[in-house]
Amino acid sequence: MEERFLPIGIQDFEKLRKGSHVYVDKTALIYKLAQTSTPYFLSRPRRFGKSLLLSTMEYYFQGRKDLFEGLAIEGLEKDWTEWPVLKISFGLNSYEDNARLKARLNAIVSEYEKLYGIERQGDDPAERLAAVIQTAYEKTGRQVVILIDEYDKPILDALYTEAEEQNRQELRSFYSPLKDCDKYIRFLFITGITKVSHVNIFSGLNQLDDISLTKDYSALCGISRAELERYFTPEIEALAGEQEMSVGEAKEKLARMYDGYHFTHDVEGVYNPFCLLKCLKYKDFGSYWFESGTPSFLVKSIQNQPLELENLVNGRLATENQFKNYDPGSGNMLPVIYQSGYLTIKGFEKEDRFYTLDFPNREVEEGFLDVLLGKFVSVPYDDMGLAIDNMRIALRNKDMDKALAIIQAAIADLPTVVKKDMCENYYESVTHLMFRMTGWRVASELQSVAGRSDVVVATKDAVYIFELKMDRGRSFDEVAAEALHQIDANGYADRFAVAGKALRKVALVFSSEGKGLVGWKVAGAE
Repeated sequence: MEERFLPIGIQDFEKLRKGSHVYVDKTALIYKLAQTSTPYFLSRPRRFGKSLLLSTMEYYFQGRKDLFEGLAIEGLEKDWTEWPVLKISFGLNSYEDNARLKARLNAIVSEYEKLYGIERQGDDPAERLAAVIQTAYEKTGRQVVILIDEYDKPILDALYTEAEEQNRQELRSFYSPLKDCDKYIRFLFITGITKVSHVNIFSGLNQLDDISLTKDYSALCGISRAELERYFTPEIEALAGEQEMSVGEAKEKLARMYDGYHFTHDVEGVYNPFCLLKCLKYKDFGSYWFESGTPSFLVKSIQNQPLELENLVNGRLATENQFKNYDPGSGNMLPVIYQSGYLTIKGFEKEDRFYTLDFPNREVEEGFLDVLLGKFVSVPYDDMGLAIDNMRIALRNKDMDKALAIIQAAIADLPTVVKKDMCENYYESVTHLMFRMTGWRVASELQSVAGRSDVVVATKDAVYIFELKMDRGRSFDEVAAEALHQIDANGYADRFAVAGKALRKVALVFSSEGKGLVGWKVAGAE
């Protein structure tokens, strides 16, 4: 196969096109957006091509017809007009303190003051930005296109610090001219990971059109299954050859690993482009999502709400308002976790408009659970990885004692971050996380006619039903008998009776004094 260049990490559209890299054509959607003067906002996870999207818009509005030869927009655009473009990006720096943000705002405005020959008036970045917009309009005779990339990075970098509120107020002030300068603005497009409430950042931009959850633009970033097969067939065939599998098998594994993102309900999923392209380039199904390190805001979120996140590991029901906007004062981190790409839309109940959020694919699931578990237990990383591998093998071999002994060792001591009155949630969370990381099918709170089972684990030839109980001063035998009786009385095992698999009912008894897993009792037969 002739070598082809994949655009991994390339954020400049001109560099991509002149370097003959493969480009997944999104220009028809860009043209559709550009037909209005509506201010747009798009939230997408990191590594989804937001910066490349804005770069493509930048060259389009600059009238660079030469870069769009052979693309959809070439046949759509009849008048290649050159508009003045202001591109504002916060992707290069880190903003843990307010001084860094102020320096960046000053650098951004200074660059355009120099471009348009504006003598600096005062130190207020907002007033200077307004002068740049008006001057650009007056000197070119055309309205201004404003593209803002990673607008929220200064907020995410400073989460849970004094600088978070300072940065939010700084940005709110900086963006304030966008409303008053509306008559000078041809097009405004804003991207970020999270959507901070309008009142906090984009004060006055009530007409901002959030297209993050719209069907028309659900595939504006990311790669669909159809696009994968249209643009990357040679790479898929090479991957299949390297992995000694059929092309069909390679496609199925690509989907399990990197597909599954849905940015609204009832739409085709999309692949994470960064991870997909890395896999195709190196012909290996690696875990590329976390390869550059865990985002600091995810770690901060886990540390801030260490026990709330256990609700996220097995499908979370939520209304749109619960995960669409990040409100810094609410303490709700679900919008940050969803919009960062660790959860995606997996279902939608139309009558009550409830969404089901869950992991998009196996790669993200493994990485996220690994981060969570690292905060829940004090076992060294290498030891924990080996323990999970041994648990997987033990469950496959129906060796329940070995599997549960590993969990017992991992939670022998209650971490200092967990209060004693929260230990029940802690034990349930860690138990579920460790089972889930084995790769076997795991469900929590599975509904039966009479109640919900705590944890169900299914391997190829066995089903394990776990009931978790705290001892609360009672004997192990008493609590274990109560747990097994609950499994039988509530019919937790009934749905698996005809599955043709070995069925095990397992009572797990934990210490209410924070001393870990007291013991377990197994019932059931082949």
